[in-house]
Amino acid sequence: MHSTTTQYVASRRMGLYEPMHPIGMWGDFKGNGCPNASASTILQVETNLDNQSEDTSHGTLGTPSKYDQEASKPVDKVLRRLAQNREAARKSRLRKKAYVQQLENSRLRLVQLEQELDRARQQGLYAAGGLDISQLTCSGALNSGSAAFEVEYGRWVEEQNRQVNELRNALHSHISEEELRLLVDGGINHYFDLFRMKETAAKADVFYLMSGMWKTSVERLFLWIGGFRPSDLLKILSQHIQPLSDEQVLNVYHLTHACQQAEDALSQGMDKLHQFLAESVCRAQLREVSYPQMEAAIENLEALERFVKQADHLRQATLQQMSGILTIRQSARGLLAMGDYFERLRTLSSLWTKRNSEPA
Repeated sequence: MHSTTTQYVASRRMGLYEPMHPIGMWGDFKGNGCPNASASTILQVETNLDNQSEDTSHGTLGTPSKYDQEASKPVDKVLRRLAQNREAARKSRLRKKAYVQQLENSRLRLVQLEQELDRARQQGLYAAGGLDISQLTCSGALNSGSAAFEVEYGRWVEEQNRQVNELRNALHSHISEEELRLLVDGGINHYFDLFRMKETAAKADVFYLMSGMWKTSVERLFLWIGGFRPSDLLKILSQHIQPLSDEQVLNVYHLTHACQQAEDALSQGMDKLHQFLAESVCRAQLREVSYPQMEAAIENLEALERFVKQADHLRQATLQQMSGILTIRQSARGLLAMGDYFERLRTLSSLWTKRNSEPA
């Protein structure tokens, strides 16, 4: 009996025996953030388990002084990190809820627009002489797909402005790298959502999308195949992400060169398509019942959807490559610069419209 007691005491000193804690306590701690036991006890158990695993792999056991040093670590750091994780998860849930609500609002708005278009068609406001409403897109009327895209794009701009303000506040408050990464990933994915929206809109009316009527007048001045030019994007970013390392400078140079080559290829393809369409229309005999040239022109017009998709794919790939080259804080500054740039274009367009509308 005395021998057993001596062995137990010696084992306690060497760290072999630890008090047992119920598993339910760990579930409450991780799930609710409200531990049933003191934080110092939980920290002690986690530290001992980690050290025992490490010492056992080396064939030795830690000394009591080592455990005392680990247990003396500040508990506030652990609690602060847990609080930060809970706050990041809460913000993520709010963003998801807001996005779902935006989709629902867009759906309701689309239903409303379709009802208004039906009433207008019945009253003869948008149809004359049997002309289908989808043929009057250029004159101001929108089909249901284009109208839905305009609603969704308006929501997208509002969300972008909110994300830009959040990024600006985050950079000024010097938040952790993990929280900043969440904001950067969210900003990049927000642009990817726009590309998916545009792909759907192009199927509904590619001419409306490429005309840029869903953008402001100043933004249309810089339009390239239904969006911004990727090489221009890199020029904007390079002014706000300094300083760059030598390796980063080289990678940005190669990426810019590759973007320009891809842009030139797409632009040349668009020029050839324009030329072919012009020749087809000139050769067509409009008085004939059947004119093969016009049918061929219609078939080639379908290639416009592929051009828009390829241009957006290039924009998406540029954002992905650039985020891989930059650090998290550089990427955050770059997204902030992009958001501010597009917002200034919209503001300039608004000021120009207001100036022209004022009486002389």
